[in-house]
Amino acid sequence: MIINLAIIMSKSQGDVNGIKKEGKSSNVFDVIIVGAGAAGIGVAITLQHVGIENFIVVDRDTIGSSFSSWPDETRFITPSFPSNSIGMLDLNSIAIGVSPAFSMRVEHPTGKEYAKHLQSLSDYLELPIKENTEVKSIEKIEGIFHLETDNETLLSTNLIWAAGEFQYPSVSGFEGSELCRHTSTVPKYGDLEGDDFLIIGGYESGIDASYHLARCDKKVRVFDIGSPWAEASSDPSIALSTFSFERMEDVSFGKNVELFSETPVSSVTLVGDTYELKTEDGHTFESKVQPLLASGFVGSHKFVSHMFEERDDGFPLLSDSDESTIVPGMYLCGPAVRHGNENFCFIYKYRQRFAIIAQSIASSMGIETDEFVDAYRRWGMYLDDLSCCGQECLTC
Repeated sequence: MIINLAIIMSKSQGDVNGIKKEGKSSNVFDVIIVGAGAAGIGVAITLQHVGIENFIVVDRDTIGSSFSSWPDETRFITPSFPSNSIGMLDLNSIAIGVSPAFSMRVEHPTGKEYAKHLQSLSDYLELPIKENTEVKSIEKIEGIFHLETDNETLLSTNLIWAAGEFQYPSVSGFEGSELCRHTSTVPKYGDLEGDDFLIIGGYESGIDASYHLARCDKKVRVFDIGSPWAEASSDPSIALSTFSFERMEDVSFGKNVELFSETPVSSVTLVGDTYELKTEDGHTFESKVQPLLASGFVGSHKFVSHMFEERDDGFPLLSDSDESTIVPGMYLCGPAVRHGNENFCFIYKYRQRFAIIAQSIASSMGIETDEFVDAYRRWGMYLDDLSCCGQECLTC
């Protein structure tokens, strides 16, 4: 991997800023980060860079575990490109000067490859991480966050919730949805038995599953409440990625996949050994194979809903610093971040907010942040102007 000099120096940044954390006797951390995925590791590196050393990352599993659980064939839809030399950060990078493409030599990495990248990055920078540590509850008592785990209580002045979205599949929404199998539980599409698949959901994971099954010469029918493959938007949070459109042009996809747009599913039943899928317009489709749910994820922010006000869309309401509006010191980081109509669900989007959080916490500790902000702004890693959020750029 490429590591920028500023990142290498971050291990001693506390001395640079005149703040020495070594030997601090308090058992209270300045920051606890919950989640060791792309968001958690990324914001940890950013804290390290700004000069905050008294922090820890906790995860209920291992570093990058949600990526490791992807189906073997699934790859990143965003391409990686080692463009650091011209001042443009790799789209899948979570830190200044780091390029997954340079270290992995892969444009569209698999989940397992990316998890390995996160692990190596964490090892190199010696990030303080407690794996296999599940947070049971969170309370703020007299200005200090108390995180109860299986074995201990962790204390912190600030808390960053970066537990992500992709470990909690959305499996409800219609009658009989429990009879289906969520795509996130499939180890490898090539190993699935059967020749006729019904897939509910036609966004990225649905198209990904369809593509890999079609290449195995399986027949696939995809049902979506909308029509993401026809969405006229430049925002990949709404429309399919170019990577998906390109794969839909594959001969096997055209031969084996049938797309049903604006076709909500009303129910799935099992009659004998046959699954019957009924749509709201009254049509019935049958298959001997268990239907696949490509219905997305519910997000981990539900576990800390008591720490945030709620927007009309159910996502947490955030300040301009991604801090809770009702619990000071409680921050949200990752794909659940929303501002206006803007959805920060991809790495290259939510990484732009790491430094916003780091600056907010560092400033509260009296750490000078001007040079830090300038560096992150130059790399496109500091998005503080949200006035354009939700506005479509038709000339892009």
